Amino acid sequence: MADQLLSGIIVVECGNLVSASYAGKLLADFGAEVIKVEELSGDSARKSGPFPGDTPHPEKSGLFLYLNTNKRGVTLNLHAPKGQALLQSLCARADIVLHNYHPTEMASLGLDFARLNHANPGLIMTTLSYFGCTGPYSHYKANELIASNAGGWAFISPGASDYPELPPLKAFGHQADFQGGVHAAVATLGAYYHKCLTGEGQHIDVSIQECIAAILEMNFMHYTYAGKETSRLGRRSIYPWCMLDCQDGKIFVVNVEEDQWRRMVELMGNPEWATLEIFQDRVSRGLNYDALFPFLQEWAAEWKVADLYKAGQERRICFAPVNTMADLFASAHLKSREFFQQISHQVAGTLMYPGAPFKPSEGGWALHRPAPTLGQHNAEVYGGIGLSAAEIEELKGQGVL
Repeated sequence: MADQLLSGIIVVECGNLVSASYAGKLLADFGAEVIKVEELSGDSARKSGPFPGDTPHPEKSGLFLYLNTNKRGVTLNLHAPKGQALLQSLCARADIVLHNYHPTEMASLGLDFARLNHANPGLIMTTLSYFGCTGPYSHYKANELIASNAGGWAFISPGASDYPELPPLKAFGHQADFQGGVHAAVATLGAYYHKCLTGEGQHIDVSIQECIAAILEMNFMHYTYAGKETSRLGRRSIYPWCMLDCQDGKIFVVNVEEDQWRRMVELMGNPEWATLEIFQDRVSRGLNYDALFPFLQEWAAEWKVADLYKAGQERRICFAPVNTMADLFASAHLKSREFFQQISHQVAGTLMYPGAPFKPSEGGWALHRPAPTLGQHNAEVYGGIGLSAAEIEELKGQGVL
């Protein structure tokens, strides 16, 4: 295919699960040549669902298939000296190394930046970990749940809860890890640009805790400017700001400005209850949420989501459908933008994948290769650094590949 934005960049990716894989995917989907280095047992994402028919299979993990499009895959035992020597050979030819092994394990696995950079002065190594490579928590073990709490995200979720006895909730899935991957990709490309200007490589240290703390919107400002700590507990002070049940799903309502509220009252047919003093302004409506919500819910239950959303749009009322995965998959808008892309995998079959949330006018995103099967490109990649077929088989027998 024609050159993409990152064509010619060589990336070596090591590790497990989401953060490094997603950073690598973002680069691969823009044309970088990403070599995914898996342990002999495979990336642990291969054990994560969803699986077709709920039957686990290392080549059919939805998570792994999504995260590793456009990559070539090899296996390598990084605990073996010969494995580390091969890793060094791969890194000597690379522009970028991405990994999410724990900082205390890096050197023992051959991911020693000083050593790799000495052999390849222009090398950029991006390390993703939950607490970074320095600081008093750098040696702590963690996971997605810990990162969500350590970064402050879980403490404010779910918002406006009336149930203090219930614990904080993290967002579904691996959202903290995905944020780490996004931040890592951006920082890595910045370092690559610097390399293009100076020829110098560097080590990028990504802390997923800090990635989460950096996206907590205005909550730090509430604390530093107003001396108030945001909490998931308690009601919103202005209203309506809620989800309502329609005939066929939910709709999200945010109508806290008075002109929005007046238009919503008109859409409801100007009911007599809307003139009550307890609903006279947004603060009053917030204080009297218990009385207002049943009226709103009774009205919304007469509508279908799409019809209510359209009616709101026509009147500049802030409604939004609460889309299910099925809703998104059937979305006419996403179809028109060709967001979902189909690709065939030799084991998992032909499936639809989420595409890119951006469209460069030139040299853009493309999905041209499915995720690799375990060790699929061993002969191709290791042959490219000088190993013969016999040597590759010998190393496989020794537990190196």
